[in-house]
Amino acid sequence: MPGGRMTEAPRRQKRHWKALDGVLLLDKPQGLSSNDALQRARRALQAASGGHGGTLDPMATGLLPLAFGEATKFLHDLLEADKTYQATIQLGVRTDTADAEGQVLTREPVRVLAEQVHAVCAEFTGPLLQVPPMHSALKHQGRPLYELARAGQTIDRAARPVTIHRLEVLQIDLSVAQVRIETTVSKGTYIRTLAQDIGERLGCGAHLIALRRTRVGRLDLAQAVALEAFEASNENDREGLLLPVDALLAGLPALQLPDPLALRFTQGQRIILDHGLRAMLGPDVKAATPESLVRVYRDAQLLGVAAFEPPGRLAPRRLIRQAGA
Repeated sequence: MPGGRMTEAPRRQKRHWKALDGVLLLDKPQGLSSNDALQRARRALQAASGGHGGTLDPMATGLLPLAFGEATKFLHDLLEADKTYQATIQLGVRTDTADAEGQVLTREPVRVLAEQVHAVCAEFTGPLLQVPPMHSALKHQGRPLYELARAGQTIDRAARPVTIHRLEVLQIDLSVAQVRIETTVSKGTYIRTLAQDIGERLGCGAHLIALRRTRVGRLDLAQAVALEAFEASNENDREGLLLPVDALLAGLPALQLPDPLALRFTQGQRIILDHGLRAMLGPDVKAATPESLVRVYRDAQLLGVAAFEPPGRLAPRRLIRQAGA
């Protein structure tokens, strides 16, 4: 600067990332992608690594399980888990994305009775074939379908088997042509497509206008914390909201190993289930079938997840990094 002193720009303070292990049940707000919500929570915790279990569209709210550190090894189990949603369907309007974020394609009068809505919804329970929407993250020749859809392309998609375990009609308001449902579905089920298909079966078209996820496997929204409240809390309180790593494994039987066998297990070695060890197994473990998964402990310390292999071996599948290793 002529006639004056050069001033240095203030240096940005370097963030110190922590090696945190645990699970955060987040109530994702509307308008954020799942990854954006994850990164905000990760920055608040200063966690070195993290991932989320089951993507929610930006329009959707509700339960988004986040895993940090060693807990990320078990996110795959959440992706496989059944999920429960509450959804609001707008009858009479079709959109190109099957939800409220898309462009309106058609509008039709809604001339249905509540009894027809109940009857049609009942038809969408059990195993069925569902065609994934074009506006989805599924890939065609390496490109996400939503990119192709935005470019005006439509690709033939094969119908995929899904299961609607339960579909309950919570409310019907024909004055505004809206239906609110609660449904529990298998992995890979698109609620947008379910709403669209219900509208087609009713003959008037439909799209999804609200979606809230309330359960993922055994994890429940009642345990979740809102993102803004989480960010506003102090550092100790934020870390105190983390659940242990095995919160993601609550549905698996638990097996305790004595010290010598625990050491072998942590080294990735298979364990022979001799008569002495079999006598220590709990009833839920004894009932496990070949290739059933169990969570393995030494005292209260989670060591990892193992699978039974015939004729009587326990094979490590995913191991927890041990302190000091």
